[in-house]
Amino acid sequence: MISNIAIFDLSTGTATSFLRSDRHLEAPNWMPGDDQLLVNSDGRLFRLPLEAPRLEPIDTGFARRINNDHGLSPDGRLIAITDKTETGKACIYTLPSAGGTPKRVSENTPSYFHGWSPDGGTITYPAFRHGYDDGADIYICPADGGPERRLTFGFDTCDGPDHTPDGAWIWFNGEKNGAVDLWRIRLDGSGLEQMTFDTRVNWFPHPSPDGAHVLYMSYEPGTEGHPPNRDVDLRLMPAEGGEARILLRLFGGQGTLNSPCWASDGRRFAFVSYEV
Repeated sequence: MISNIAIFDLSTGTATSFLRSDRHLEAPNWMPGDDQLLVNSDGRLFRLPLEAPRLEPIDTGFARRINNDHGLSPDGRLIAITDKTETGKACIYTLPSAGGTPKRVSENTPSYFHGWSPDGGTITYPAFRHGYDDGADIYICPADGGPERRLTFGFDTCDGPDHTPDGAWIWFNGEKNGAVDLWRIRLDGSGLEQMTFDTRVNWFPHPSPDGAHVLYMSYEPGTEGHPPNRDVDLRLMPAEGGEARILLRLFGGQGTLNSPCWASDGRRFAFVSYEV
């Protein structure tokens, strides 16, 4: 398996590859300054400088089972991670972006980080609270830790929540009666609104930092879950809803853009494709 980390530029409509590796790399985030990326591989985190692409390990203390649900705080000072080392189940922590000892955030497990609020005070995540067979719902809690609040009800399962840059909405993918669409909801749990209506299986919406677009990954109809090693579309839709356009078709899926992946200018995003 070859991982190919690339950046798509909306202004040119082209993707540029920055690193091909025989390591299984996933879920690029942008580090402060937009001159390097953050990726995970084999339970660890790595920086990837764009001028001289190479994988530089980040000290994550005891955390050695980090998955692809991670992201930088809005001020760039902290990285939120999801790790199983301490609890045996997915648990959310934060650590300094330069590296250091993780601090536990989520009281309950399993919980999977997905997004920061624009002010850095709140994180959002899918969590299983009644067993895996009953599916996940979307929750929020203080970024420093504290009581969580459930936002979604009535779905078979939910995943991929991410905040809009104005802090007004959380977008997520939700499954009902076998259909997986994109939805949005306000932080107080009001205003639930369905945003896609096609037959595709739509995952991991990421609102752009300029508030103009929402990027997401779309599987072929009938796909179950968010598997790896599939032909997928990367699609872009207006932030207020409407017809999406296909930016790329690639071989990917799980790991391609699970976590927030936009550069701060809202014109570029990072992603991973794979080759077998």
